[in-house]
Amino acid sequence: MYIIIYIMKLKIFIGFDSSNYGQELAYEVCKRSILKNTKYDVEIHKLVKKDMIDQGIFKRTDNDGATEFTYTRFFVPYLCNYEGYGLFCDSDFLWKCDINELFENYVSEEFAVSCVKHAYQNCCSRRKMDNQVQEWYPRKNWSSLMIFNCSHKNTKNLTLENVNKNSPKWLHRMEWCNDDEILEIPKSFNYLVDYYDDEYIKALHFTDGGPWHPGYENVQYGNEWLEYLDSNEKEKMVELRINNYN
Repeated sequence: MYIIIYIMKLKIFIGFDSSNYGQELAYEVCKRSILKNTKYDVEIHKLVKKDMIDQGIFKRTDNDGATEFTYTRFFVPYLCNYEGYGLFCDSDFLWKCDINELFENYVSEEFAVSCVKHAYQNCCSRRKMDNQVQEWYPRKNWSSLMIFNCSHKNTKNLTLENVNKNSPKWLHRMEWCNDDEILEIPKSFNYLVDYYDDEYIKALHFTDGGPWHPGYENVQYGNEWLEYLDSNEKEKMVELRINNYN
């Protein structure tokens, strides 16, 4: 039986990619959807790679990350001073529920991290939003939504030195903790658009590409995402698509 811990103020860290306006919009929509659906006090942080470089936190020199937050997510325990709980999610999430549900039901002192344990392998012939072929690997997309138990002894393995030098495999496959220290979250909280077909959805994840990407204008659930934009943002996004096509 799990010992459930409820935290009144949840620290949330959203991945941010400064590469284009569409990515900036993705962050804003993710943030707005969290704030719209929660009735509790939340603390939202933008994970900006450049700022973390300037602060001497991010020192990796490899350039094999798909986004600017490929690695920044693993600094969350450090940013929380290895105390309490910190939630990370990719910026291409759209929240449809109160995010505090996760803290009410899916954290426990004995676990180092909580996540959705995706087990799909049908992605290998598909292409991602950057037109690269999707590659399957063990625990793919597990790290797109994580609740870190920052004070857990093995979460403390995510030191600045380890996050900056260890392999992507060690980080994203959660080799920094034991398998029995990973608490499973239902997939409704990380619903992969175009992969799952359940009707019960807590959070949408546009893992292949969202409405801000050329070619994904008619992606499933895209209209729900667009509802969070004002008219000026929608107009600028259309211009961005046109420029990318030309």
